[in-house]
Amino acid sequence: MVLAAGAGRRLRPYTDTLPKALVPVDGDITILDIALRNLAAVDLRDVVVVVGYASGAIEERQPGLERRYGVKLELVHNDKAEIWNNAYSLWCAREHFADGALLVNGDTVHPVAVEETLLSSRGPELLLAVDAEKVLAEEEMKIRLGDGGRVEQITKLMDPSSAYAEYIGATLIEGSAAQKVSDALQATFDRDPQLYYEDGYQHLADQGEFIGTVELPSGTAWVEVDDQVDLRRAREIACRY
Repeated sequence: MVLAAGAGRRLRPYTDTLPKALVPVDGDITILDIALRNLAAVDLRDVVVVVGYASGAIEERQPGLERRYGVKLELVHNDKAEIWNNAYSLWCAREHFADGALLVNGDTVHPVAVEETLLSSRGPELLLAVDAEKVLAEEEMKIRLGDGGRVEQITKLMDPSSAYAEYIGATLIEGSAAQKVSDALQATFDRDPQLYYEDGYQHLADQGEFIGTVELPSGTAWVEVDDQVDLRRAREIACRY
Protein backbone atom coordinates (compact mmCIF):
# COMPACT_ATOMS: atom_id res chain seq x y z
CA MET A 1 0.00 0.00 0.00
CA VAL A 2 1.29 3.45 -0.94
CA LEU A 3 -0.02 6.73 0.45
CA ALA A 4 0.23 9.16 -2.46
CA ALA A 5 -2.55 11.70 -1.92
CA GLY A 6 -0.49 14.67 -0.75
CA ALA A 7 0.04 17.91 -2.62
CA GLY A 8 3.67 18.53 -1.64
CA ARG A 9 3.45 22.31 -1.86
CA ARG A 10 7.06 22.80 -0.75
CA LEU A 11 8.16 21.02 -3.94
CA ARG A 12 6.63 23.50 -6.37
CA PRO A 13 6.89 23.98 -9.31
CA TYR A 14 7.12 20.16 -9.69
CA THR A 15 3.90 19.71 -7.76
CA ASP A 16 1.92 22.43 -9.51
CA THR A 17 0.40 19.67 -11.64
CA LEU A 18 1.76 16.44 -10.11
CA PRO A 19 1.33 14.74 -6.74
CA LYS A 20 4.52 14.49 -4.72
CA ALA A 21 4.80 10.77 -5.48
CA LEU A 22 5.33 11.53 -9.18
CA VAL A 23 8.26 13.89 -8.72
CA PRO A 24 11.21 12.41 -10.67
CA VAL A 25 14.30 11.44 -8.67
CA ASP A 26 16.37 9.44 -11.17
CA GLY A 27 15.81 10.37 -14.81
CA ASP A 28 12.16 9.53 -15.43
CA ILE A 29 11.99 7.34 -12.31
CA THR A 30 9.67 8.85 -9.70
CA ILE A 31 9.20 8.26 -5.99
CA LEU A 32 6.20 6.09 -6.83
CA ASP A 33 8.27 4.06 -9.29
CA ILE A 34 10.73 3.22 -6.54
CA ALA A 35 7.94 2.24 -4.14
CA LEU A 36 6.34 -0.08 -6.70
CA ARG A 37 9.68 -1.56 -7.71
CA ASN A 38 10.45 -2.35 -4.08
CA LEU A 39 7.08 -3.96 -3.44
CA ALA A 40 7.35 -6.06 -6.59
CA ALA A 41 10.86 -7.14 -5.58
CA VAL A 42 9.44 -8.75 -2.40
CA ASP A 43 6.56 -10.24 -4.44
CA LEU A 44 3.86 -7.89 -3.15
CA ARG A 45 2.16 -7.26 -6.48
CA ASP A 46 -1.39 -6.30 -5.52
CA VAL A 47 -0.84 -2.68 -4.60
CA VAL A 48 -3.34 -0.14 -3.32
CA VAL A 49 -2.39 3.48 -3.97
CA VAL A 50 -4.28 6.13 -2.04
CA VAL A 51 -4.59 9.15 -4.34
CA GLY A 52 -6.01 12.63 -3.92
CA TYR A 53 -4.25 15.76 -5.16
CA ALA A 54 -3.70 15.62 -8.95
CA SER A 55 -4.91 12.02 -8.94
CA GLY A 56 -5.48 12.12 -12.70
CA ALA A 57 -1.72 12.07 -13.25
CA ILE A 58 -1.44 8.72 -11.47
CA GLU A 59 -4.52 7.39 -13.26
CA GLU A 60 -2.92 8.23 -16.61
CA ARG A 61 0.26 6.37 -15.70
CA GLN A 62 -1.42 3.38 -14.12
CA PRO A 63 -1.27 1.02 -17.15
CA GLY A 64 2.39 1.80 -17.76
CA LEU A 65 3.32 1.35 -14.11
CA GLU A 66 1.52 -2.00 -14.01
CA ARG A 67 3.40 -3.21 -17.08
CA ARG A 68 6.77 -1.91 -15.93
CA TYR A 69 6.70 -3.53 -12.49
CA GLY A 70 4.37 -6.48 -12.98
CA VAL A 71 1.92 -5.18 -10.39
CA LYS A 72 -1.83 -4.69 -10.24
CA LEU A 73 -2.79 -1.27 -8.93
CA GLU A 74 -6.03 -0.30 -7.26
CA LEU A 75 -6.49 3.41 -6.71
CA VAL A 76 -8.40 4.57 -3.64
CA HIS A 77 -9.54 8.18 -3.78
CA ASN A 78 -9.23 10.49 -0.79
CA ASP A 79 -11.73 13.25 -1.44
CA LYS A 80 -10.33 15.39 1.39
CA ALA A 81 -6.65 15.14 0.47
CA GLU A 82 -6.18 18.89 0.07
CA ILE A 83 -7.91 19.88 3.31
CA TRP A 84 -7.31 17.00 5.77
CA ASN A 85 -4.12 15.24 6.83
CA ASN A 86 -3.11 11.63 6.24
CA ALA A 87 -4.85 9.95 9.19
CA TYR A 88 -7.96 10.20 7.04
CA SER A 89 -6.00 9.19 3.95
CA LEU A 90 -4.97 5.85 5.43
CA TRP A 91 -8.46 5.31 6.87
CA CYS A 92 -9.86 5.59 3.33
CA ALA A 93 -8.01 2.35 2.52
CA ARG A 94 -9.23 0.48 5.61
CA GLU A 95 -11.02 -2.21 3.62
CA HIS A 96 -7.81 -2.91 1.74
CA PHE A 97 -5.61 -3.47 4.78
CA ALA A 98 -8.23 -5.68 6.45
CA ASP A 99 -6.14 -8.75 5.62
CA GLY A 100 -2.86 -6.98 6.34
CA ALA A 101 -0.60 -4.73 4.30
CA LEU A 102 2.89 -3.36 3.98
CA LEU A 103 2.40 0.40 4.00
CA VAL A 104 4.90 2.89 2.58
CA ASN A 105 4.60 6.65 2.37
CA GLY A 106 4.57 8.00 -1.17
CA ASP A 107 7.17 10.64 -0.38
CA THR A 108 9.93 8.36 0.92
CA VAL A 109 12.85 7.26 -1.22
CA HIS A 110 14.39 4.11 0.21
CA PRO A 111 15.93 0.81 -0.94
CA VAL A 112 14.15 -2.54 -0.94
CA ALA A 113 16.10 -3.41 2.23
CA VAL A 114 13.30 -1.60 4.11
CA GLU A 115 10.59 -3.96 2.83
CA GLU A 116 12.86 -6.96 3.30
CA THR A 117 13.61 -5.98 6.89
CA LEU A 118 9.94 -5.56 7.77
CA LEU A 119 8.91 -8.88 6.22
CA SER A 120 11.74 -10.79 7.88
CA SER A 121 10.83 -9.38 11.30
CA ARG A 122 7.13 -10.25 11.43
CA GLY A 123 5.67 -10.85 14.86
CA PRO A 124 4.07 -7.71 16.30
CA GLU A 125 0.65 -6.87 14.88
CA LEU A 126 2.00 -3.43 14.02
CA LEU A 127 5.68 -3.15 13.10
CA LEU A 128 7.38 0.16 12.26
CA ALA A 129 10.66 0.55 10.35
CA VAL A 130 12.94 3.02 12.11
CA ASP A 131 16.30 4.69 11.61
CA ALA A 132 18.22 4.60 14.90
CA GLU A 133 21.39 6.16 13.44
CA LYS A 134 20.17 9.50 12.11
CA VAL A 135 20.78 12.67 14.11
CA LEU A 136 17.29 13.99 14.79
CA ALA A 137 15.87 17.51 14.73
CA GLU A 138 12.43 19.12 14.86
CA GLU A 139 10.93 17.89 11.57
CA GLU A 140 11.42 14.13 12.02
CA MET A 141 8.68 11.75 13.20
CA LYS A 142 10.38 10.62 16.39
CA ILE A 143 9.84 7.54 18.55
CA ARG A 144 10.41 6.82 22.21
CA LEU A 145 10.29 3.24 23.50
CA GLY A 146 8.85 1.96 26.75
CA ASP A 147 8.99 -1.35 28.58
CA GLY A 148 9.56 -4.42 26.47
CA GLY A 149 10.53 -2.37 23.42
CA ARG A 150 7.00 -1.12 22.80
CA VAL A 151 6.41 2.26 21.17
CA GLU A 152 5.53 4.62 24.01
CA GLN A 153 5.43 7.85 22.01
CA ILE A 154 5.51 8.77 18.32
CA THR A 155 5.41 12.44 17.36
CA LYS A 156 7.29 15.22 15.61
CA LEU A 157 6.93 17.31 18.76
CA MET A 158 9.25 15.22 20.92
CA ASP A 159 12.54 16.62 22.21
CA PRO A 160 15.06 15.06 19.80
CA SER A 161 17.46 14.33 22.66
CA SER A 162 14.90 12.01 24.27
CA ALA A 163 14.08 10.07 21.09
CA TYR A 164 15.24 6.57 20.26
CA ALA A 165 14.82 6.72 16.48
CA GLU A 166 12.94 8.18 13.52
CA TYR A 167 9.98 6.40 11.99
CA ILE A 168 10.73 6.31 8.26
CA GLY A 169 7.21 5.93 6.87
CA ALA A 170 6.99 2.16 6.40
CA THR A 171 4.75 -0.12 8.49
CA LEU A 172 3.76 -3.76 8.42
CA ILE A 173 0.10 -4.00 9.45
CA GLU A 174 -1.02 -7.54 10.23
CA GLY A 175 -4.63 -8.40 9.47
CA SER A 176 -5.29 -9.03 13.17
CA ALA A 177 -4.58 -5.35 13.86
CA ALA A 178 -6.59 -3.91 10.97
CA GLN A 179 -9.81 -3.11 12.83
CA LYS A 180 -7.91 -1.56 15.73
CA VAL A 181 -5.90 0.58 13.33
CA SER A 182 -9.03 1.66 11.46
CA ASP A 183 -10.84 2.61 14.68
CA ALA A 184 -7.79 4.51 15.96
CA LEU A 185 -7.50 6.46 12.70
CA GLN A 186 -11.16 7.44 12.85
CA ALA A 187 -10.85 8.55 16.46
CA THR A 188 -7.82 10.59 15.43
CA PHE A 189 -9.31 12.54 12.53
CA ASP A 190 -12.60 12.94 14.41
CA ARG A 191 -10.55 14.71 17.09
CA ASP A 192 -8.63 16.82 14.58
CA PRO A 193 -8.62 16.23 10.80
CA GLN A 194 -5.15 17.79 10.56
CA LEU A 195 -3.51 14.96 12.50
CA TYR A 196 -1.20 12.31 11.02
CA TYR A 197 -1.80 8.57 10.85
CA GLU A 198 1.08 8.30 13.29
CA ASP A 199 -1.22 10.06 15.76
CA GLY A 200 -3.48 7.06 15.25
CA TYR A 201 -0.57 4.85 16.26
CA GLN A 202 -0.17 7.03 19.37
CA HIS A 203 -3.85 6.47 20.13
CA LEU A 204 -3.23 2.71 20.05
CA ALA A 205 -0.12 3.03 22.22
CA ASP A 206 -2.10 5.07 24.75
CA GLN A 207 -4.65 2.25 24.87
CA GLY A 208 -1.90 -0.22 25.77
CA GLU A 209 -1.55 -1.85 22.37
CA PHE A 210 1.90 -3.18 21.54
CA ILE A 211 3.58 -1.48 18.59
CA GLY A 212 6.97 -2.86 17.66
CA THR A 213 9.91 -1.42 15.77
CA VAL A 214 12.67 -2.82 13.61
CA GLU A 215 15.86 -0.93 12.84
CA LEU A 216 17.06 -0.46 9.27
CA PRO A 217 20.36 -2.09 8.34
CA SER A 218 23.27 0.14 9.30
CA GLY A 219 24.04 2.78 6.69
CA THR A 220 20.73 2.49 4.81
CA ALA A 221 20.41 5.56 2.57
CA TRP A 222 16.88 6.97 2.51
CA VAL A 223 15.10 10.32 2.64
CA GLU A 224 11.62 11.71 3.17
CA VAL A 225 11.09 14.22 0.37
CA ASP A 226 9.41 17.32 1.77
CA ASP A 227 11.32 20.18 0.16
CA GLN A 228 13.96 21.04 -2.42
CA VAL A 229 16.85 20.09 -0.12
CA ASP A 230 15.31 16.65 0.41
CA LEU A 231 14.77 16.31 -3.32
CA ARG A 232 18.44 16.94 -4.01
CA ARG A 233 19.31 14.24 -1.48
CA ALA A 234 16.80 11.86 -3.09
CA ARG A 235 18.45 12.38 -6.46
CA GLU A 236 21.85 11.65 -4.95
CA ILE A 237 20.80 8.29 -3.53
CA ALA A 238 18.05 7.01 -5.87
CA CYS A 239 20.53 6.13 -8.60
CA ARG A 240 22.26 3.70 -6.21
CA TYR A 241 19.26 1.40 -5.80
